[in-house]
Amino acid sequence: MSPLPTHVAIIMDGNGRWAESHRLPRIEGHRKGVEVSEEIITASRERGIRYLTLYAFSEENWNRPQEEVIALIAFLKQFLREKCPKMMREGIRFRAIGNTDRFPDDVQDEIRRTTEATRDGKGMTLILALSYGARQEICSAVETLIGQGVHKVTPEILSEALDTRGIPDPDLLIRTSGEYRISNFLLWQLAYTELYFTKTLWPDFHEEEFVKALDAYARRERRFGMTSQQLQRKKAV
Repeated sequence: MSPLPTHVAIIMDGNGRWAESHRLPRIEGHRKGVEVSEEIITASRERGIRYLTLYAFSEENWNRPQEEVIALIAFLKQFLREKCPKMMREGIRFRAIGNTDRFPDDVQDEIRRTTEATRDGKGMTLILALSYGARQEICSAVETLIGQGVHKVTPEILSEALDTRGIPDPDLLIRTSGEYRISNFLLWQLAYTELYFTKTLWPDFHEEEFVKALDAYARRERRFGMTSQQLQRKKAV
């Protein structure tokens, strides 16, 4: 039996389809999705999960209809402003990854303020992937290393140049809505991550669905290239 995952990453998919199935504007699906995000953040903290990464806004999301992009940005700003005090009370450290320079100045200010205000949080780290794309992240890391004059790149060196430096790789990736793809999310970091796919749309992914994913993870044996016998001997040492 595997222990509780240290780091859970989630691709929160299906907001638009949820809204359409309820004959609501797509924006209402995103609004409901924010509420579910808050529920899963709380559930993660209460269960002792140390890191939670939510794919909140991808690099490709900028290509969505302008009114939807504007609404997503407004939800992000509102979330940071309203939830920062709660994060401080509950010891949740906030961190953003991605090309956040693309957001309006006021949103960048909220990201910086929330990051600074929660920097001493010890209970859990909440990472929001914002204007994030894994291929872009890897290219940026390589450019950084070239600029530093690095001639020999190792996995350890490259990992330290990524946005997620200092954060352990995810143990469990959850994707909702019945899609079976990674969608340019944490491509480097997911090398040995357990994958869990569910047909449940994100606005319907409440705590009980989250627990199902954690239970499925607990039943898996993570061998990291070893045999089961080798793994058991390693654990016994």
